[in-house]
Amino acid sequence: MTKQLTKRDVLTGAGALGLSAFAVRVAAAPAAEGVTPALIAAAKKEGKVSFYTAMDLQFAERFAKAFEAKYPGIAVHVERSGAERVFSRIGQEYSSNIHAVDVVNTADQAHCIIWKRNGWLAPYLPEEVVKYFGKNYYDPEGLSITTRILVSPIAYNTKLVKKEDAPKSFKDLLDPKWKGKLVKAHPAYSGTIMNATFEIARDLGWDYFVQLAKQNVMQVQSATDTPKRISLGERAVMVDGAGYLVIRYKEAGQPVDIIYPEEGTPLATGPSAVFKAAPNPNAARLLQNWMHSREGQQMLVNYARQYSPHSEVVEKPGIRKLADIKLMKEDPAGVHAHADEVKKRYTEIFKV
Repeated sequence: MTKQLTKRDVLTGAGALGLSAFAVRVAAAPAAEGVTPALIAAAKKEGKVSFYTAMDLQFAERFAKAFEAKYPGIAVHVERSGAERVFSRIGQEYSSNIHAVDVVNTADQAHCIIWKRNGWLAPYLPEEVVKYFGKNYYDPEGLSITTRILVSPIAYNTKLVKKEDAPKSFKDLLDPKWKGKLVKAHPAYSGTIMNATFEIARDLGWDYFVQLAKQNVMQVQSATDTPKRISLGERAVMVDGAGYLVIRYKEAGQPVDIIYPEEGTPLATGPSAVFKAAPNPNAARLLQNWMHSREGQQMLVNYARQYSPHSEVVEKPGIRKLADIKLMKEDPAGVHAHADEVKKRYTEIFKV
């Protein structure tokens, strides 16, 4: 993979200049802030907050309603799409001098590299983040915070595939018996899938995808689409996708189960950030604070079935602990450098 100017750089304007002062200068972290009566009053005066997110819509709306119930008088406007689409939308809005987003949650850490470099993010560190999150889970300048930890495993329909016959690795998916039975999401839409595709290509080589393409793989957009396809029996096995949805579907009685591949399970951490030009800056900070409180993070674990970086959050039984999963290494800088190449090569290989 060779570094070249990408459409991601061009789209973000300042990013096209290459490494700028934002990339090399590290400012002091802001003082940690709690939720104060003054912040609540100022947020209620604004009365609304615009939340762009790559969370699945069902949970994003549930999350928003929980915030609204805690802080009545503040309406959360949810704009949900795949992380790559969220990234593109914000870039297009800012290039047109439109500042509509208050808080963003993406599934691709590479986006925050660009937004930070462009000087678009506001420093803000909630007290609970400093107290209960490892330093690797938030930007040293307080410009972004990891909200959720996502894994992208293999999964299968238990009515269509016996447990003993299920694939155990990515390489197993190249067996001719899986031809016409696989579904995979697209890295041009989903941040989780961008990271998964990048990590698989890095660790197994692009030839792996060349061979996989011969398997007549169904192509869908989002990481949330692949669990739906196997739960409906449209395909027997998903190559990648939202592991948390597989867990939720299984708990709801649907015939699906997870496989953590032998080569390692792709990992993507989903950060949130407050924008400097947020039209509702106080409501934005209040939402950012609540999302990373134990209350917000416990909801993420209990209902979304995702992993939390908050050390006080209690994991529910029936889910494998993150520490017990062999994970592929996340590389936001690598994704940032090669995202356009990943999308281009993927499109050429799968002809989508």
